[in-house]
Amino acid sequence: MIQSDKIVYTKGDQSFEGNIAWDDSFMHKRPGILIAHTWVGQSDFENQKGKALAELGYVALSIDMYGKGRRASGPEEAEELMHELTQDRELLRDRILMAKDTLADNPLVDVSKLGAIGFCFGGKCVLDLARTGIDIKGVVSFHGIYDPPPIYYTDPILSSVLILHGWEDPLATPEQVNLLANELTERNADWQILAFGHTGHAFTNPNAKSPDEGMFYQRSSSDRAWKTMQNFFAEKFA
Repeated sequence: MIQSDKIVYTKGDQSFEGNIAWDDSFMHKRPGILIAHTWVGQSDFENQKGKALAELGYVALSIDMYGKGRRASGPEEAEELMHELTQDRELLRDRILMAKDTLADNPLVDVSKLGAIGFCFGGKCVLDLARTGIDIKGVVSFHGIYDPPPIYYTDPILSSVLILHGWEDPLATPEQVNLLANELTERNADWQILAFGHTGHAFTNPNAKSPDEGMFYQRSSSDRAWKTMQNFFAEKFA
């Protein structure tokens, strides 16, 4: 049976509240996957993705990048919360590394088989995780943001990288996609980019209903992206 529960983890005097999901019908160690949230903050959207990953046989941790109780009630607040981390990419890096350590400490997780996925702002987060050069199996960005951090990395990216992208995404232009491909190539990453036509930003989210702003749910692209992610992790964790 799929179990899902809140989890609080701390660093210094700050607490973070995520959600962890797993299948309790077997007790052996299994791969673990982080789920990084959209600009709103950790929510039921990510928790449902965690349950879906648990059904696939993984331990899934929906992480909290903002801090316990810090969730956006609307676009302006979401922008403010996200801005704190987009303007301090070292802090962003430290928080997602802390979440990775929290997942790795779970007794059901095989620490040799870790991965991460992220949506929108969360896509930026998991790409920054890969950029550190940390040795995890793979990261997947769903309609993420691609600008690199102002941190000078020279070591190869060891994690495989899968980019699932809406070609009409106004937040990630074709030029930015090419720049990301060049960056990943220069750092010797194992990378692939799958772009979906007639698809904008937030294409996995049924609540995205702003087509005039380029943000809308696209079910076919969402389904194809999820299947591609499954194949990616099946290969990486084999």
